[in-house]
Amino acid sequence: MPKMKTKSSAKKRFKLTGTGKIKRKHAFKSHILTKKSTKQKRNLTHTGLVDKADEANIKNQLCLK
Repeated sequence: MPKMKTKSSAKKRFKLTGTGKIKRKHAFKSHILTKKSTKQKRNLTHTGLVDKADEANIKNQLCLK
């Protein structure tokens, strides 16, 4: 059986933390920023964690499970 390939899109978007959780960036921060408030843009800058419901799916895409 051949090796499993990692999904390139997932590889670019997600990183693992030291405890095994998955880090992600917030959406809506790339363009059309003029109509968004400074507070909203600042809060979108920080990274977040992937929800527990989606974690298994993303780990599968990253070939971690």
